[in-house]
Amino acid sequence: MVETNYRTLDEQSVIEYIQNLSIFSADAKLTCREIGDGNLNLVFQIEDQLTEKKVIVKQSLPYARVVGESMPLTVDRNRIEAEALKEEGKYCPEHTVQLFHADPDLRIFVMEDLSDHVIMRKGLIEKQEYPQFADHISTYLANTLFYTSDYYMNPLEKKSLVKRFINPELCKISEDLIFTQPYYDAPENNIPPGVRPLAEQIWKDEELKGEVAKLKHRFMTKAEALLHGDLHTGSIFVRPDRTKVIDPEFAFVGPIGFDIGAVIANLLLNYAAQEGWAENEEEKHVVRSRLLQMAADVWTLFSQKFTALYEKDCHDPMFSQPSFKEFTMKEIFSDTLGYAGCKMIRRIYGLAHVADIDTIKDDVKRLQAQRLALAIGRSLIINRHQVKQINEVKALIQSVE
Repeated sequence: MVETNYRTLDEQSVIEYIQNLSIFSADAKLTCREIGDGNLNLVFQIEDQLTEKKVIVKQSLPYARVVGESMPLTVDRNRIEAEALKEEGKYCPEHTVQLFHADPDLRIFVMEDLSDHVIMRKGLIEKQEYPQFADHISTYLANTLFYTSDYYMNPLEKKSLVKRFINPELCKISEDLIFTQPYYDAPENNIPPGVRPLAEQIWKDEELKGEVAKLKHRFMTKAEALLHGDLHTGSIFVRPDRTKVIDPEFAFVGPIGFDIGAVIANLLLNYAAQEGWAENEEEKHVVRSRLLQMAADVWTLFSQKFTALYEKDCHDPMFSQPSFKEFTMKEIFSDTLGYAGCKMIRRIYGLAHVADIDTIKDDVKRLQAQRLALAIGRSLIINRHQVKQINEVKALIQSVE
């Protein structure tokens, strides 16, 4: 149900709304254009023609655009996203998009414009290099996840955090799209030509489905830290020297490895996509080696930074036990691999795909990329407890090719 004061805005009414805030000067000459290409929101860019200052306005829709009004959604997710940005900005401002204003009635917030960045997915498709990305994103992950966990927070504050970020509708989307629909012939699945035989193998794979069920149950029940909840390369803006995370509307308190796994999964989807993007075998080897090292560095640097925060700021006498800390890091690692695998599989024939693979023009090469992504995803899920070090993961992925 949509609140009485809620109304959807258009380009003109957004300008009128912004003029009543103190973000721009009184004599600003404002223009507006809708730039959103997502499924759940309206996104506008407001610019002062006199100073070229820009901001982004985001408003939640009461339905999913990809489906229409037949798929209603709560507009409360805008509040959740704004509050998640505040939390993430508190612990990692350098890698979180800056929030300027939030309106709980209209389900609107205003944030910094990142026009001088590119969406990371687009950059990776263009084979751009981001040498500082692993360092940046690991800082974001370590800070935002540690400082919103029981390893740091007062138990009463942590339980209050869980309550604030109860996000049942968007969690249900993840539960369905990531952990359920890809494992049977669900009508919501979007199965590309040639992929159905591969999907049918997965639908019959009882070992795999059993492991995914365990990961789904952990996703639903392990309230470990405040997650971004949808940390793919379309939710990350980059420059060679900067990384900014956006769009935490799927935020909730869940297993730490889910966010880390999402980042690694998207690097590996681009890895698989090099079947269609690389100009030759030499370039494919170079780009894949770079992506694989980046994925490994994400985990290695996260592990180092998270452990350092744990040793410095974990004050619970029981959680501070060395054996428990070691146990925790092992669990986060296996969760990371498992969730990375689930994320990869669902992006091949679930409801929503990735441009890295879907925009490969050559049908044969696209199918090769899809097959490889599914094989890597399965291997990560099945072997997540046997693999002990990130270098073993690199070898595991290369062995699947």
